Amino acid sequence: MKKILTCLLAVLGLSSACGQKDYNDVDVNGFAELIATPNVVIFDVRTAEEFAEGHIEGAINIDYKQSGFVEKSKATLSKEKTIAVYCRSGRRSAGAADLLAKEGYKLVNLKGGIIAWQEANMPVTKESYEVDFFQTKNGKPIKFYALMHSCIRLVYDNKEIEIDPVLKLRDKIIDYTAMPKADYIFVTHEHQDHFDKEAIKVLTKENTQLITNQRCSDMLGYGKVMKNGDKQAIADDFAVEAVPAYNTTEANKQFHPKGRDNGFILTIDGLRIYIAGDTEDIPEMAGIKDIDIAFLPCNQPFTMTPEQLVKAARTVKPKVLFPYHYGNTDISNIPNLLKEEGIEVRIRHYE
Repeated sequence: MKKILTCLLAVLGLSSACGQKDYNDVDVNGFAELIATPNVVIFDVRTAEEFAEGHIEGAINIDYKQSGFVEKSKATLSKEKTIAVYCRSGRRSAGAADLLAKEGYKLVNLKGGIIAWQEANMPVTKESYEVDFFQTKNGKPIKFYALMHSCIRLVYDNKEIEIDPVLKLRDKIIDYTAMPKADYIFVTHEHQDHFDKEAIKVLTKENTQLITNQRCSDMLGYGKVMKNGDKQAIADDFAVEAVPAYNTTEANKQFHPKGRDNGFILTIDGLRIYIAGDTEDIPEMAGIKDIDIAFLPCNQPFTMTPEQLVKAARTVKPKVLFPYHYGNTDISNIPNLLKEEGIEVRIRHYE
């Protein structure tokens, strides 16, 4: 695959020897051809407001004009991949490409930006959240939407899956009315940043399956209860396992006592997804195997420190790791700490 990408870059005239700059400019057709190949990350460096108005599907958004742009980019982007960067007209993205090229990234800049892209009638999407695309073991697409904090939306085979839906947290609001009703809702525990009766009500339709722990079911008056260790097939190609999630630090055990709350392992058409819930690096993680994608929390006193998260990741060994539930915790060094482990770390807006 590396050879294919190298050949494509050569065809597009992207050899760094061809010009003075440490990155390369391509037109719309070259950019479209490039982002259709593997091992390429689409990078939108406009403001969040511009991004929400319309962007190239699958793009990661970090505002070039925001303070800490380089640090945030280094925490999010892999140097093993080609970064296909764009902005409104190509000027900000050129500046971003120049900065990141000095950090050792391989970059390709879209000439004319998204203006040129749209003038060429190329597709854009108005999804306002970062989206990660994966494939199941049988090649079916699955999307992960980074809503906020511990709120995750998955879309698979026209099924809507919501994890810990919450309408409002601090100054952030999720408009669930703009999303389809959920086929499955998973709630890990009753804390207000995970459990929101109104959000569940908005997302529920006649045949929605709600799966949670005993405490949340009692508070709602309904819901399928799973306790630590329970396993269930909820569809022909969808199984769920409830796993422990708790604090081990003595002073913090009251936040998440052992045995009460859940993490969940979702196995969707062979793809194994570990959503850890609010937990520290507990011994039971040693028994969690063959994980493709893991969501691990990182903010004390409620969950893990960055050091605990790294230890947990080394124990679980997911192929892809999303740190989440991290609030103001600095997680920028986690990709570097796990680089030698072969774990791809993706940092999204799960503050």
